[in-house]
Amino acid sequence: MAEIVKFVHHGAEQVTPKILKGIVSKMPMLKLEFTQLKADKFPHLIEQLEFLADVVEDFSEGADNDLPYVAVAEAAWVLAYVHGHQHLVPDLDHHKATVDESAIVRCVLIENEKAFSAYAARHHLSWSKVTVKA
Repeated sequence: MAEIVKFVHHGAEQVTPKILKGIVSKMPMLKLEFTQLKADKFPHLIEQLEFLADVVEDFSEGADNDLPYVAVAEAAWVLAYVHGHQHLVPDLDHHKATVDESAIVRCVLIENEKAFSAYAARHHLSWSKVTVKA
């Protein structure tokens, strides 16, 4: 898991406010794309991606100013990673979720558990449902 954490941190370090704006501008397309993922082996992945998309949107729109930028940057980076087609584990079918996507999303959720669980509470969302702890 340590290597995945390093990978995520390195990716998130590249997310400047300008890049974040670009990701947010593509959010409607990304959200639609995430609903098209075949994630039968990772049944909670789509909901987790939607949660992270909401985090990024709410921060960018000023609807939630209590989120640390690093948490938002990691969330934005993972959304861009899942959208991209150059993954650690190559996708044979671009619409099929892979183990690397699931692992990286879980890493971002775990790394930012305190910030994201507080966000979920502020927005009346079930954190345990997102993290699959229930």
